[in-house]
Amino acid sequence: MRLIIVGPGRAGGALATAAPDAGHEIVGVLSRSSTQEYGPVLAWDSPLPEADVVLIAVKDDAIASVVARLKPHTDNVAVAAHLSGFVPVLPLHPLHDHGVAVGGFHPLVSMPDPTSGAAALDGAFVGIGGDPLAVDALTHLGGSLGLEVFRLEDSDRPAYHAAAAAAANFVVTSLAISGDLFESAGIDPRVSRPLVERVVANCFEKGASQSLTGPIVRGDVDTVIGHLTAAHEVSDSVGQQFHLMVEATAVRAGRERDLHQWK
Repeated sequence: MRLIIVGPGRAGGALATAAPDAGHEIVGVLSRSSTQEYGPVLAWDSPLPEADVVLIAVKDDAIASVVARLKPHTDNVAVAAHLSGFVPVLPLHPLHDHGVAVGGFHPLVSMPDPTSGAAALDGAFVGIGGDPLAVDALTHLGGSLGLEVFRLEDSDRPAYHAAAAAAANFVVTSLAISGDLFESAGIDPRVSRPLVERVVANCFEKGASQSLTGPIVRGDVDTVIGHLTAAHEVSDSVGQQFHLMVEATAVRAGRERDLHQWK
C-alpha cells in the first residue's frame, strides 16, 4: 500500500517505521516540525501524491483543522484515517464529501517513541471503524503490521479510550508509588517484577475482581493505617497518592465501610 503520514510524531513515526518492513511504501510525509526522514517531505497546501491511505497522526484537537487543510488536495487519495482512540470518525467527513473513504485506526499500544512503538505493534490490537472501504483497507494494513483487528464504533470511543488510558497510565502511577516506597526502604523496585507480572496474569486469567489480595481486601485496618503512615513519611505527595489508591481499592473490594477508619 502507498501511505502518507501526516504528523510523524510518536504514533505516526512508529507506523512510518514499521510500514516499509511490512511491504508498504511511504510516498509522503507532512509535518510542521519533525526532522526525522521517513519518506518524501510534502508541501502543505499542495496536491497529495497518489496514495491508498493517508494516516492523520496529529493531536486530537488538531484533526479538524488538518482535515480542512487537506481537503482541497486529496483527489488522488483513496482512504484517510486518524489515529485517535477518542475522537469519532465524524471530523473526517469533509474528506468523505470530497470522495475519500474515511475511518479510524487506533493501535492499542504504548508508544513512548517511534522505535519502541514500531517494535510493539506485532501481536498488539488495533481498533478500526468508518466507511466499509476504509475498514477493508485499514484491516489489511493492520494485519500486515501484525495487529489483531477489532471494530470500534464512534459511540463506544469515550468508554474505550478511558479504559485504554486507565490500563496504561493507572498501572504506571501505582508502580511509581510502589517504587518510591521501595526506594525509601533501600530496596530496588525491580524485586517486585515477578509479583507484578503474576498479578497482571491473574487479572487476565481470573478477572480483575478475583485478583485483589492483601490487607485492604481482608479488612486489616491497622496494617492499612501503617501503610498510609509509611507513605506520608516518604512525602506528602506520595502519601496523598497512596491514600487515593487505598480508597479506590477499598471501593473495588467492597470494603467502603472501612474507609472512615483510614482518614
